[in-house]
Formats: sequence, C-alpha cells, structure tokens
Amino acid sequence: MPTESETDYDPSLGRKFIFVTGGVMSGLGKGITAASTGRLLANAGFDVTAVKIDPYLNVDAGTMNPFEHGEVYVLKDGGEVDLDLGNYERFLDIDMTFDHNVTTGKVYRDVIENEREGEYLGKTVQIIPHVTDDIKRRVRETAAGSDVCIVEVGGTVGDIEGMPFLEALRQFATEQNDRDVMFAHVTLVPHSTNGEQKTKPTQHSVKELRSIGLQPDIVVGRCEEPLEPQTREKIALFCDVPQEAVFSNPDVEDIYHVPLRLEEEGLDEWVLDRLGLGVETDEDRDTEWRDRVTREADGEVTVALVGKYGLEDAYISVHEALKHAGLERGVRIDHEWVHAESLAEGGRGQLDGVDALVVPGGFGSRGTEGKLTAIRHARERGLPFLGLCLGFQLAVVEYARNVVGLAGAHSAELDEDTPHPVVDLLPEQEGVDDLGGTMRLGTYTTDIRAETLAHRLYEADSCEERHRHRYEVNPEYIERLTEAGLVFSGRSERRMELLELPEHPFFLGTQFHPEFRSRPTRASPPFVGLLDAARSPGGAQSIGQPASSAGGES
Repeated sequence: MPTESETDYDPSLGRKFIFVTGGVMSGLGKGITAASTGRLLANAGFDVTAVKIDPYLNVDAGTMNPFEHGEVYVLKDGGEVDLDLGNYERFLDIDMTFDHNVTTGKVYRDVIENEREGEYLGKTVQIIPHVTDDIKRRVRETAAGSDVCIVEVGGTVGDIEGMPFLEALRQFATEQNDRDVMFAHVTLVPHSTNGEQKTKPTQHSVKELRSIGLQPDIVVGRCEEPLEPQTREKIALFCDVPQEAVFSNPDVEDIYHVPLRLEEEGLDEWVLDRLGLGVETDEDRDTEWRDRVTREADGEVTVALVGKYGLEDAYISVHEALKHAGLERGVRIDHEWVHAESLAEGGRGQLDGVDALVVPGGFGSRGTEGKLTAIRHARERGLPFLGLCLGFQLAVVEYARNVVGLAGAHSAELDEDTPHPVVDLLPEQEGVDDLGGTMRLGTYTTDIRAETLAHRLYEADSCEERHRHRYEVNPEYIERLTEAGLVFSGRSERRMELLELPEHPFFLGTQFHPEFRSRPTRASPPFVGLLDAARSPGGAQSIGQPASSAGGES
C-alpha cells in the first residue's frame, strides 16, 4: 500500500467506495472506465473489488439472447452475469462471485420472499426503505475485505428502472464518512459538424443526476479526441466540479490502454487524494500491466472465429482470450469473423489463408452445419483448431459422421430424431423445466491424461475451468469414437472434458470455457497453444518445448 501522507489514511475508518454512473446513452464504455480506474488503484497497491448493478428485472443474464445483449459471462460459483463483469475480472485479475452482480430481479425477489415469510413484521413493504436497504446491504457485504469497491450502475441517469439504485446510493453516501465515498460520472462529449466538442449532453445528464440528489466528484468525458482546454473549463463551470476533476477518455487503439490514458490524465492521483488514500509515487506504481499491454508485436496470426450471432460482443471473452495469448507470445491477432450460416451455404473459401480456427459455444441449431463444415475443414487440412463447449461437442459429431461412419450422428439438443445421439442430455438435467440457472455452471476440476497435448498445455495433471452446458458426450459412443482415433484427454468423473487428435498439428476441444479465466497478464493455456501451433511448423508436437524451437519468442 502507498505511503501515508498528510491525508493520514486510516484503514480502520472503513473501505472506500467509488460509484460510477453514466449519462446521455449506454454503451459508452462506462464499464471499461470503471474497470480502468480499479486497475490504476490496484497498480497503486490497493485491494480492489467491483459491483455491477444491472437495473433489468431479470434475476441474472442467463436467459438473455446474446444477439441482443452480448455474451453471458460465467463466474466461478456459476453465476450467469453481464459481460461487464468479465471486463472487471480481466482488468483487476480477480475472481468474482454472483454477489458482485446486483439486478432488480434479484433484489425484488428477495424482498418479496422476505415479505411472504413475515420478515417485515406486518409493515407496508415499499421501495423506500425496503428495496433501497436491500441494495445497500448487498453493496456493503460484497465490499467486505477489500480496500476499494467500485460500483457501476448500468444504464443511464434518468432511466426509470435505475431510480431505486440511485436513491440507494444517495442514502449510502449520507451514511458514510465523506472521504469514503466519491461519484464518477461518465458522459458523451460528441463533435458537431464543424468539429467543435459539445458539452450540452454532459450538462444535461449532470443536471439530471443532481436533481435526484447526487453531485459527481469527477466527470469523465468519452470522446473521439482528448478534451480541449476550453471544453474542460466549460464542463467544470456548468457541472460544478473542479477543472482538474474533468478527465478525458478518448478513443484508443486497445481497451487495455485506457488505464494508461487515464493515468496520464492524473485520474489515479486525484482519486487517491479525494479518498484520503495517500500520495502515489512512481516507485509505488506497479508497471506489470503497462509492460504487458504495450509490448511490441513481432508477427501476426490470423484466427477465424466461426460464430452465428453476428454480434462481436457475443464472443467478447473469446476475442479477449486470443488477444491475451497474443500479448503472451508477442504477436498481433487478426480476427476474421466468419458467420457459420455462410459456410453452410458453400462459403468454405472464407477459411483459406487463416492460420487457426476457433469454434465457440452457443445454443440452438442455426449455424450448426456451417460450424461442422469449419471443423471438418480444420481436421482435413491440418489447420490448428480450438473448439469451445458447443465447438467441442460438434467436433465429436463431425468425427462420428465422417470418420467413424455414423450417418446422421448429431447432438440430441440439435436433432431429437438423430439415430446416433453422440452428444446427449446430462442425467441431472432430465425433467428440468426452468431455464435460468439450471445448467452445469461454474468451476469444476478436470483430470488430464499424461503424455497428451492437454497435459503439455496445462503442465499439470488437472485444471479448473468454468462450465455452462446441459449436454455431454454420450458414454455409449465413447468406445467407438476412441477406437477410431479420437482421444479424450480430460475427464471430470465420467464426463469427457477434453478431446484431441494426436496426429493433427493442433486439434483441441474443451467442454469447458477456458476463455472465462484468461487475463491480459495470465493467458489461457489452450489459446496460447493454438497460437504456438499456428506459428510453428511443428504444430502440437512443439507445445511445451523451448520458445526457440516453437517458432517464436515467449
């Protein structure tokens, strides 16, 4: 922890809270701004955690359509949450729990259940105080054990569904020491047709915020270019904040550079002073993040990601895991987004010229044939391949059809009438009617066979990865598949978790989602292995060998 200054930070006074709100429009990068602030505080030596508030009525994100909402991110305890929690885990390098995500559905469900059980002693149950009290309780309990808790309120100020949360935070601030709480408001600063930076959207969103009793301590302007001095001055004047508390968050080449940009703006020093956390010096600051994300790339690898949702946010963790592997190996990743349905219609030529192929998870039959076409292409052409969850299951289906010779083989999830259900429903899923939170979710241990590709990748006899699925490889077909050459190199009890083809340069499938545990400073082994194979003539045989023999620096 940094050296104490005349602000005499005393840990016994309680942890610090930073509440992050957004104005004008959603999707500005409020979550990245909040996560970057947390990264800077972590670099300064503090233990930082985060809470994401999602005002929707869903209990969790598990039943949401990725095409509309983006990826459903899975936490270690099985919580299905908004993709912003993935950004928090990646930026802060922490493992969060379902308690770190607060939704309207979760709060209202508990309040109503408490009322039914008589917890409120006959009182009339109302938004204030019962709902707001529950929100405050959740924030305090989740923050326990950390130095700083960053609380992001999803949506924008003025949204009717977000009002109970903003009121709860207003109450929260009045109950805390003034030096323990600060508000950061992230808002759009657009350009007019003549290139002038416009502050009216910011003024109006801050006015809305102040009308409900919240005054921002800092304003962060999302903009194409850094804020001009006169823009900062105008925002400070009309939003009643010091000019030095107005910060730029301009467009950058990579989201992992946002903390560096905010550091250059002096945001971390201002926050540390405002919260009485001491004075940071260059010697105090951990530079591992900066060193990793600014590493010069030596070469490029083109990876085709074959999906069906048509929205990049639906595969954000896969995208980021590939990027992390690139940072680990010092190469730039060129992502080729390939729509699965176009492959099914004869567009196999889209895969020509790529160095590696990833087939990610998903649900439903649409795009399945295209993914099977891609997997067959990778298997027959010796193209390095990584299949994740559904990609793993479809690799089994493709092998059963085209190598074992089981005509019509499929997953029972995708074809109830298949004569060969090589992928079938998990036994514990029989009779399950509710869709929310009922899959095989969260972290499980996989035992890894010695002398396999998976063993060389993980350099261990087991691994712990996160799951999200209802179906598994049908045990009745395992013997026929393995006799034909498919190797199941990882198991969790009776379940097949890893598959590979020993004679292939790199052909790996994982029933779990390794992308959920990948970090910029701690890349996922399957993704690193995929890049190594894509860059090396030796393919999978070079995995685990010294970097010089694997075709590049480590």
